[in-house]
Amino acid sequence: MSEEFKSDDLKMGSTGESTTPVALQYFAQQQQTFQPPLIANENAFLGDVVSSEKNNSSSPVSAGFYRLEKGTPLVYEYTYDEMKIILEGHFDISDETGQKVRATKGDVFYFPKGAKITFTTDDYGLAFYTGQRKQGAA
Repeated sequence: MSEEFKSDDLKMGSTGESTTPVALQYFAQQQQTFQPPLIANENAFLGDVVSSEKNNSSSPVSAGFYRLEKGTPLVYEYTYDEMKIILEGHFDISDETGQKVRATKGDVFYFPKGAKITFTTDDYGLAFYTGQRKQGAA
């Protein structure tokens, strides 16, 4: 290997071409401070904290928090792929195939595009999600 090239200069997936550094984005204490807006019924709240849309408009990824409180079930048909991790409380989650899950802290879900999902809770649940969609397009 030549002395001009060092293995730590390459990034995973890199072709070795020189690139301008790209800064990370940091959003402190969002689980404790971010208040997602009401999106449906009287008890379903969802809000994006961040999106890659400005840097990658052709295939953006958005992420944020979803909170459901006791009340009307939320039925949602996904028009994009999404993943959720349950942070607090619990959800009862079901799909059209008959699968039902009691989701609790630490559980991770993948909802493929086209899935029709029903969310309900007898108390409350808070989840972090990331979806392959534009910001605000949930």
